[in-house]
Amino acid sequence: MADKKKQNKKKNKNSKPRIRIKVKSYDHRVIDEALKKIIESLSRTDAKIIGPIFLPTKVKKYTVNRSSFVHESSKDQYEKRIHKRLIDIVDFSDKTLEILRGLHLPAGVDVEIKM
Repeated sequence: MADKKKQNKKKNKNSKPRIRIKVKSYDHRVIDEALKKIIESLSRTDAKIIGPIFLPTKVKKYTVNRSSFVHESSKDQYEKRIHKRLIDIVDFSDKTLEILRGLHLPAGVDVEIKM
């Protein structure tokens, strides 16, 4: 048991620094367009890119009564889909960070960058 913990610590010490980019959107076409822009701009800096990795789509469902009094059995159902993608960047430079900060992505895309 203690050996596994030591091995995990060794892996964490030896691991290279990386940038993790999480992209979220309600529309899958817009998120694919944003990823295309990100990967295209990062490929010019010779950074090693892992991904895009497709994460599970989160589906939120809502049920609303159509009428408040007489027709209570009639209901409308709505759903909201949140598409998510993940990109890891390894072996990056300062130029890569500058390009990430200066990206102009389409509206409706939420980008989360972690180091």
